[in-house]
Amino acid sequence: MAQITPQNGPADGAETDCRALGRVLERIGNKWTVMVVGVLSQGPMRFNAIMRTVDGVSHRMLTLTLRGLERDGLVTRTVYPTVPPKVEYALTETGQSLIVPLSALARWAEQNRPRITAAQAQYDAAQER
Repeated sequence: MAQITPQNGPADGAETDCRALGRVLERIGNKWTVMVVGVLSQGPMRFNAIMRTVDGVSHRMLTLTLRGLERDGLVTRTVYPTVPPKVEYALTETGQSLIVPLSALARWAEQNRPRITAAQAQYDAAQER
């Protein structure tokens, strides 16, 4: 980890590192990101195919998600010179490296969903008393 000098911030850099990590986790922890990465793990896709596959995503939210993923280097956008233009989205090597951890998280969520639902019901019932 690079040290921050007195000219550009705190010597320990902990606050800067924490903010940077928070931005990365915000991107990859977003539900639309998780779903888009899952869909693109099957291979390159066009925008409308992604939109049909990702249930509930609006055109605007998918556009923002794909732009953010492209900006972060997780997705590439390839425009083919056809009429009309064909645009495909694909995971980069970095994006592909997310597949295993996100799959593990999805499995964990599925396995623990009944316990979480039960805990929520128990908590809500206790709050109503």
